[in-house]
Formats: sequence, C-alpha cells, structure tokens
Amino acid sequence: MRALTRDHPTADESDAIGVEITGLTKRFGDTVALAGIDTRIRPGGVTGLVGPDGAGKTTLMRILTGLMTPDEGRAVVAGHDVMADSTAIHTVTGYMPQRFGLYEDLSVLQNMRLYAELRGLAAGAYDETFGQLLAFTRLEPFTARLAGQLSGGMKQKLGLACALMARPQVLLLDEPGVGVDPLSRQDLWRMVNDLTGEGMTVVWSTAYLDEAERCAHVLLLNEGKLAFDGAPQALTERLAGRSFRIDGITGERRAVLADALDLPTVCDGVIQGSAVRVVLREGAPQDEIETLARESGATIAPVAARFEDAFVDLLGGGPGGTSALATRMDAVTLADQSAVVCRDLTKCFGDFTATDNVSFEVARGEIFGLLGPNGAGKSTTFKMLCGLLKPTRGEARVAGHDLRRATGAAKSQLGYMAQKFSLYGLLSVRQNLDFFAGVYGLDGPRRRERTAEMIEIFQLSPYLDAAPESLPLGFKQRLAMACALMHRPPVLFLDEPTSGVDPITRREFWTHINGLVRRGVTVMVTTHFMDEAEYCDRVALMYRARLIALDTPDALKQAATTPDCPEPSMEEAFIHLVQAADTENKAAHGPEPA
Repeated sequence: MRALTRDHPTADESDAIGVEITGLTKRFGDTVALAGIDTRIRPGGVTGLVGPDGAGKTTLMRILTGLMTPDEGRAVVAGHDVMADSTAIHTVTGYMPQRFGLYEDLSVLQNMRLYAELRGLAAGAYDETFGQLLAFTRLEPFTARLAGQLSGGMKQKLGLACALMARPQVLLLDEPGVGVDPLSRQDLWRMVNDLTGEGMTVVWSTAYLDEAERCAHVLLLNEGKLAFDGAPQALTERLAGRSFRIDGITGERRAVLADALDLPTVCDGVIQGSAVRVVLREGAPQDEIETLARESGATIAPVAARFEDAFVDLLGGGPGGTSALATRMDAVTLADQSAVVCRDLTKCFGDFTATDNVSFEVARGEIFGLLGPNGAGKSTTFKMLCGLLKPTRGEARVAGHDLRRATGAAKSQLGYMAQKFSLYGLLSVRQNLDFFAGVYGLDGPRRRERTAEMIEIFQLSPYLDAAPESLPLGFKQRLAMACALMHRPPVLFLDEPTSGVDPITRREFWTHINGLVRRGVTVMVTTHFMDEAEYCDRVALMYRARLIALDTPDALKQAATTPDCPEPSMEEAFIHLVQAADTENKAAHGPEPA
C-alpha cells in the first residue's frame, strides 16, 4: 500500500501534526457553526468526528479542504495554512463529501480517469495508479460497470479511490459509512487502516458511534463547540457503573423501555433483543430501575459502558419514552391477524432477478426487520409490498388486500418512507405536508388538524417555508416520516429511516416507532445500523435476492456463536450468516468467475 501514499518526513511520529486548528470560528448570519475550535490531529491513525445534526462537522471538513474560509482562527493542514496556501491544500488533501460527486452515467474506470485529470495526475502514471487503487478497493472486476449501477458500498469504495487519486497526506471522509451494509463498512475500515499504517492522517466523520469507538482519537462537536477531544475510551470510562441490562422481562419490553426512559434517574435506554439496556444519570441511585425490573419479573445486571452511552450522556441524555404521536392515535384493528403476507415473491428485471421466491408473514403490531447487504433485494421487496412495483411472480397482501387486485385499497392502509428522499423539492416544507395530506384523502378541518399536529410533533415550525433539500438531514427525515404518517396508517414501511442521522434523532424516531407498535401499528423496517435490528421482534436476512435467515435477533446472534466469539453482536451475526451463505454456495456451485 505504500505506493498509494505520499512520502512523509522521517520526523518522530510523536512530534508530527497532520492538522492543527486554533480558534477556528465560522458563522452563517446569526448562526455560529463553529465557535473557537482548538485541536491537533496527528498522522498514523483515524480521528473520528462525531456530533448531532448541525453540530458543525461538515463545516469543519470544508474549511480543512479549502472549500470554505473561516471567519476567525487558523487551520494548518500538512503544514499549509488553509487561507494563505489554498492551492497547496488541494494537493495535500483528499476529500470524500457526504454526497460524493460520482458521475452515474460514466463507468468506474471513466470516473477514475476524470478525477485523475482533475487532480493533475500525469498521464503516464494512470495505469500504475489505477491498478493500485482498483486492487486496493477490490473493484478490478467492475471497471466497465456504470457508477449508477453500483451498490452503495461499491460507490463508497469508488469514491474513496477517487479521493486517493492525488496520493494525499490528509484524507477527509465525511460520513463514508452512511447507507453502507456491515460487510462493506468492514471493507472501508480495512482500507483506511492500511492507509494510516503508512502514516496518512485520516479524519472520519460518522453518525455510527460503533465506528467512533474504533478510532484512535475522537472529536465530539455540539452546537459548534468542541465538547470532547481525546481517546474514545477516556469518555466511556466516565460512565463506569452506570450502564445496566434488564433481562428476563415477562411482559412487553417496549413498555419497560418507555417506563424506564420516563424515569428522572435514567439518561438513556435502548432495546437489545429481549432485554432493555439503560444508562443512569450521574450520581443517580439504582432504586427506580430495580423497582421497574422487579415489577416486570426481570433481573438487572451491570454491563460495560459503550461510547454511545457516553455520547448520549454528554449531550444531556436522550428523549423520553412517551411518543406524542402515538398517544394521539386510536388503537389499530385489522380483520386479518397477518398485516403483511408475501409468498414466493419474485421480481425480475430482464435477466436479473432482484427478489427470488421470498416468503414471510408479519403479524399485526410486530416490528419486522428486513436486513441484507447493499443490492440484496430489500428495497425491491419493499416497493412490491407498497404497490410501487408489480411482482413478476408470487403473492403480496397488505392489511388483507391483494396487491394484484386492490392496489389502491392497500396503499390507503400503509405509509411508506422511502430510502431515497421522496419529497418534492419544488415545494416548501409546509406545501409538502399539505400535498401529502391531500394525497391520503384528508380534507377540511381534519387536514388542517393533522398538518398542525405533524408540525408540532416533529418540530418543523422553523422550516415551514424552506425547501426540503435545504434542511439538516435529521429534519429531512422527520419531514419524510411526518408525510408517511399523515393518515395514521395501520401498516408502516420504513426503508432505512435513520440512515445518517445522529443517535439522539435516531432514539427520537424509535420512541415514535415503539409507541406506534404498542397501539397496534405494524412496522416493516430496513436498516444498515445493526443496533436498530435489536428493536425488531423478528429479522429476515436477505442475500443475493433470497431469504437466508428469519428469526428473532437473539436467536440469530445465538446461531452465530463461535468459540472465538461467544457473545456476538448483531453486526457480527450479520457478517457470519452472509459468509456462511457464501461458503454454502461455493460448496454447491463452485467459486464464481471474476
């Protein structure tokens, strides 16, 4: 991998500084995006940049790449001042923004050639550099494929290859793991760790706190200020003795979580399979959660703190356990106990089979997770169940309606939040809400009442006249969910609803989802965030268009237990099951051609 990085001075690594930031301030009108940031980032490791939506992460990244100038302070990148030496900054940095600018109608190789020309790479070096980057990213078999036809993980690998084209000393990655499955994220980490082993400085902005926990150093921004600067373990250690798991719950675990989150002594809580994990506020006694556990027929035991626990605690804790949305809904009743049914569901696009004989049923009031690597067929399955795609073969029923014969009736019974933002960019936030209310048949006082309700619950008042694309990601997702729930559907389809949002916003979403399910709403959800799969009653794992596993989260983790991994996480179970399917396929059919 040495050929992919620039030659570095042989100075003592302990004295080397990749990025030095002093008093960095940036304002947008009355909004302070960065407020006097001071830090040093050393080479040879990954520095995680974390924080809630609007904390200033992307603004900081853009200043470090010379795309934006600070109002006050100084930033020095690989020895070059971002203001005084902007030309050199573009030479020594590689930048991969959140929406990386790949040209979808160009092939992998054509995109690489374009970026080589933009970065001024000598034409004589193309073959060698491209060969190294293609081997590094494992994209050699796909050079002729159009970028628009790549899976999410492959797009990110191509984006990384383009960012590395000029052999930068400092690599800035703005949320490269968003929308990427665990296998592809594992590949991204392998590549980035190889780069840091050669002395490169890497800054990795992320909404996934398990990624931050893997970093050597973390910068935590909140409201433009640096709230923490150090090793992730140093922050986690502050929570010693405050994290607990409630096991053996005899009743409804979602009710136990809601009750726990409403306790003044509890800072945060999440579902972990059949258990509930809670974090106490600093100095809080255990009495209340012990009483809650006892009343639930459960036991309580201390568990090791995670970086995510410390993150939420540092920001003042997560939302409470009561959903204002769910409390305003009547209990859902369905004639058919199975809210969603699909039998041998198949979708072909020419010679390509996107979904292959998929069968499952989802009970009323169940959270059913549909997981799988990028390109496994999850979104295609969702679209067929929502009546947006016609199956090639098989049967699909939603709320008792056959989608082949009663598509309109089925659509009126479901809400759909698409993976790719599906709102109307030419309409304001207010106009989108009004439009969707009309689409779902709401009129008169009921239309005005529901619209006002969604504005209040999802805190959209400051953005009513704004275009959806101008919103922070968390508010885009809030708006999309508000539109999907406008008509209070009994069945809700959520296609990666929290992709890229911060942990606080993610918890807010799941408070609403858990509350809706307790009112009898049925939820189908896809996600690449494996901790979210723990909220599901059952999980179906798709791979290469087929269903390869279907069980509770705890059972899937148990199936992945090995002597080397006696207590696998959901992510480890995901990887284990996919790799086992690959092994089985190779044994049956032999290795696939490159």
